[in-house]
Amino acid sequence: MAFKLLKTEGHARRGVFETPHGNIQTPVFMNVGTSAAIKGGVSTMDLREIKCQVELSNTYHLHIRPGDKLIKELGGLHKFFNWDGPILTDSGGFQVFSLAQLRKITEEGVAFQSHMDGKKIFMGPEESMRIQSNLGSDIAMAFDECVENPAEYLYSKRSCERTTRWLYRCKAELERLNSLPDTVNPKQMLWGINQGCTYNDLRIEHMMQIAELDLPGYAIGGLAVGEPAEIMYDVIDHVEPFMPKDKPRYLMGVGTPVNILEAVHRGVDFFDCVMPSRNARHANLFTWKGKLNLNNEKFFNDPRPIDEDCNCPVCRSYSRAYIRHLFKAREMLGMRLCVLHNLYFYNELMEKIREHLDNGTFETFYNEYRETLEYRL
Repeated sequence: MAFKLLKTEGHARRGVFETPHGNIQTPVFMNVGTSAAIKGGVSTMDLREIKCQVELSNTYHLHIRPGDKLIKELGGLHKFFNWDGPILTDSGGFQVFSLAQLRKITEEGVAFQSHMDGKKIFMGPEESMRIQSNLGSDIAMAFDECVENPAEYLYSKRSCERTTRWLYRCKAELERLNSLPDTVNPKQMLWGINQGCTYNDLRIEHMMQIAELDLPGYAIGGLAVGEPAEIMYDVIDHVEPFMPKDKPRYLMGVGTPVNILEAVHRGVDFFDCVMPSRNARHANLFTWKGKLNLNNEKFFNDPRPIDEDCNCPVCRSYSRAYIRHLFKAREMLGMRLCVLHNLYFYNELMEKIREHLDNGTFETFYNEYRETLEYRL
């Protein structure tokens, strides 16, 4: 599996990444299906229609329910939910630290109680790799410690050191699992995660350390958790020069359309976020002229589509007035249509970014839309 950098414009990069289930054109937004489903009633057939390239599912949630061993018995995640494209699985680290109750961190891993039923669970690097191997995703993320921002400098430093040690264990375990005769996806790839909170020196030091492992890809984790966007951009600016140029870069959990534009401008290739689907389920929508909320009274009799410049299946068929009616009538179809639109918008945003990078006009596109996409209609 290889990443090919096709061209650059400033720090922005245009590339293609090869996986066992197809090539990914970058920059790319990964559509988040945490529990092997996009919240809002969106199927994998829908994902194909709305230009999704990569689906993202979560190790922790699928381990809790229905269980990764069951998914392996049924042929792996691709067969389980009928998706033949690339899949990335998050390691579960973020969920362990954000959702789990009564957790205890040791060098071996984390002992915690499930947020679902209080069941005692232990997860460390080896356990995370075994679960992800059972799922059979194309990209498996390393198990890391997600430290809350702000955090004390000394604790952040020690956490980075532990995350590095865990990464070595992840690498060794995944190599072992890929060699087994019954593994679901013997070409599963491990990506490392850069940590260090908002301390730029820790970020740089940690990035240099994990780059030595020569992994297929690297992520920047622990951001977009409440800190101002300017701080996030500053961290990217400091870390990016130390990220391998010939490997894809992934900014985890980001973000708004403008966040994505800014991060692409700074050299990031992969993104994911629950925002487009979560916002859509509350009638908050993204358009090429700005943001709108269909619950607003002014859309009561509006015959226009959500976005007159959008060619998604929803905008081709339904009016703002109708979708607003669905929300007021508490019909599930309203959420489904809005999720489809928002995900299409994100996927088309990435498509347009790639087109402008191909044409050498990304800087113009970036300057035109960085303010427009934040405007509230």
